[in-house]
Amino acid sequence: MFSSEQTQDDCEPVYIREKGILRCVNEAKREEQVPSYERAKPPRLFGRAFSVELCIENRAQASTHTKRKEHFVFTYNENGSLRYSAKSLFDMSLLFIANNVQYVDSLIGFPEQMAERLFRAAEAKQTFSDPVHGSRALQVFSEAYGDLVLKSLCLRNRHLLVSEKLEEVKVFHSLQCLDLFGCKLGDNHEILQHLTSEALSSLVQLYLGDNHLSNRGLQKLTAPVRVMKRGLGSLQLLDLSWNAVSEQTIGYLSCFPNLRGLDISETNMELTASLHQILQNKLGFVYSEAPLQGFCHSHCKTEGWAEQIVNQWEIHMLELSKPKKDVQPRTEALRFYGRHRFIQETLKAPPQVFDKSYSKRIQFHKPAPNNQTQSTGNKSIPTKARSQSKRKRTLDSLLEGSSDSSPPEKRVSSPSLTVEDWDLLNSY
Repeated sequence: MFSSEQTQDDCEPVYIREKGILRCVNEAKREEQVPSYERAKPPRLFGRAFSVELCIENRAQASTHTKRKEHFVFTYNENGSLRYSAKSLFDMSLLFIANNVQYVDSLIGFPEQMAERLFRAAEAKQTFSDPVHGSRALQVFSEAYGDLVLKSLCLRNRHLLVSEKLEEVKVFHSLQCLDLFGCKLGDNHEILQHLTSEALSSLVQLYLGDNHLSNRGLQKLTAPVRVMKRGLGSLQLLDLSWNAVSEQTIGYLSCFPNLRGLDISETNMELTASLHQILQNKLGFVYSEAPLQGFCHSHCKTEGWAEQIVNQWEIHMLELSKPKKDVQPRTEALRFYGRHRFIQETLKAPPQVFDKSYSKRIQFHKPAPNNQTQSTGNKSIPTKARSQSKRKRTLDSLLEGSSDSSPPEKRVSSPSLTVEDWDLLNSY
């Protein structure tokens, strides 16, 4: 048996933790027994040849590290301690699909409530902003949910956005309203062929004003509809204002069976009796004295799940179109060649702005049929008026038939194709 003194002297240092502080119990006695010259110096934290090397974490490792953190919810308790808890299996599955939605074959049959949460999660992950897989991710949602993703799209005066994000714009199916006013499309823009595709068969309102369109552009736009009966079957409002189109285009518009309103303000057409007669005979339109509410810009707004995505595109385009601040070399060159004063006067002059809201308005619409739900006492009045109008129509047809010496031609079911129409069809 060993004595207590021998045991206390021979044993190794004993450490205990008290109130969060670690201390040695027998350190004082050990220091008393060991002579001062034998006491070891405290060890160095770092050696003399210590060096530091900075290592940048690999992107793949960083992404996996952040993905691991996504599975937990970090909170602080009352004492300030950091606590974490694991997310539910549903939330983790939702995040996984949102990160890889471009690889999903189809979401058809998936509940709409869950699909909206999945769309918001993918939007938060900026999956749709990816230059490689962004359009495919949008296509997965658009094919399954149609107008819920985007019902109305307003790209008014955003020609840069139309050019840069054309492939993404083509992804949106089931659009009912599309505003392309002032986008500088021209007659040969790629989006004109997309307008008559099956993806936009549900389009009701189309605004093509101020796009440098001519008769050739309208002929190219309506060729698939006139010949192959494809696209724009539900179109009701069409805006062609501020374009160089003439009365020849009215014949092209007769292929739209549900067209109810037409805006041809500030075009090559003037409000004459012949224009009234052409629109009345070919489309059944009458001139509207009051401005039609359907052509007001406030009626077309971007609506749907992808509204914030379109806003992000617009912000990105505005940042790209900002002028550069460092223009000193160009200014010095202009001053050297003597054009500095001319350029400065041109820049300081107020821009010539054309207010399109106060232009000469020319809008036509198809009048609604006479309401036959009148009182019983007035039932004979519309019948009598209808019979008189019918008699008048037959009289006019007889007068026209008597004035023409040639026999009446047979009524053709489909319009005859010109050489230009065949060229357009061959181009498709």
